[in-house]
Amino acid sequence: MNENDPSTKATEPKPSSEPIDSEVSSPEQGAEGVIEQLETELLAARKSGAENYERYLRSVADLENFRKRAVREKDDLRQYAASRVLEDLIPVLDSLSLGLTAAKAPNADIQAVVGGVEMVLTQAKSALAQHGFKEINPVGQAFDPNLHESISAQPSKEFAEGVVMSVVRIGYSLNGRVLRPASVVISSGASAKKSEASS
Repeated sequence: MNENDPSTKATEPKPSSEPIDSEVSSPEQGAEGVIEQLETELLAARKSGAENYERYLRSVADLENFRKRAVREKDDLRQYAASRVLEDLIPVLDSLSLGLTAAKAPNADIQAVVGGVEMVLTQAKSALAQHGFKEINPVGQAFDPNLHESISAQPSKEFAEGVVMSVVRIGYSLNGRVLRPASVVISSGASAKKSEASS
């Protein structure tokens, strides 16, 4: 190759006197950008944490208010649960007062007083029955240990063995739950004298 050949000189690159602009940032500038991003994320995380904590405090306060309200409602229910029953029994008390006044009269008719007391008793039973309060009076029914309390057994021609032949004390239930079992006398069947006579 001839160094004096003008074609070879034209193809060689010429050094540039202008400075080259570099868009590559320095390591310090890259670190600053990362720090700014982390600070932004930290601020956002702190803000989110504060909001969550505020919601937590609100939830705790709501739960405490609910607990206090439930306790208050339970106390009110316990204190005033019987109010409806008592309201229905007020007329019974009025009738008892009238009956007592009539019984104290100098020329009181005993039969009329007895009839009035029977009416008041019926009125009281009707008022209590509206609230699920019922008598357990099982004469003629099979003995049930869940509802009845046997105090004795007697032979009977009228009632079969194991059947309630008389009630000594009436029992009561409330909405199917026994409050007091009925005290009863049950039949032991036919008289034992027959079996003795046959032997």
